[in-house]
Amino acid sequence: MQINQKYTHINKGFTLIELLVTITIAGILFAIAIPSFTSVITKNRLTAAANELITALNFARSEAVKRGVSVWVRKSGSHWEDGWNVFIDADGDNVFDPGEELLRKYGALESGYTLRGNNNFTNFIRFTSRGQSNQNGTFYLCDRGGNTTPAPYTAKLIIVNVVGRVRVGKDTDNDGIPNDSTGSNMSTCRL
Repeated sequence: MQINQKYTHINKGFTLIELLVTITIAGILFAIAIPSFTSVITKNRLTAAANELITALNFARSEAVKRGVSVWVRKSGSHWEDGWNVFIDADGDNVFDPGEELLRKYGALESGYTLRGNNNFTNFIRFTSRGQSNQNGTFYLCDRGGNTTPAPYTAKLIIVNVVGRVRVGKDTDNDGIPNDSTGSNMSTCRL
């Protein structure tokens, strides 16, 4: 007995319209996601730069206590964003001289960032053998993007108190700009 079999043709693939619809949907999703992704990258880079300074300050403080001597953190160029050194200043002149012990050297931050200390930390910060800072002060870290006034999520305050505690300034009003000790928004990305 012979059975008639129908041969059916099975399509394996996409039609041009299905392909165009898929590409259009993917394009819309990318257009929505890329600005958010860029914002996340910018925030993460700023946080990494702040963490690098905080790490250096905490390292200097712990070395001062461990070694029982004062340890300095001093900018290595004309501005803090050019890098900084952590060292033991044997002659007490606040400058890293040949023959003094360099504990760690930190390179420059990425281009476009500014890092400035307030008047108390213009050139250096010193931690005593008890872990105390030479004075209270603040560092201003900004992803400038050509601006002197910080835009939301483009700035960080690193605050050091006289006890030597290092912390990041909080954004108490949730506007994306850190607040200083008076509760006011950080007003400038000092040039």
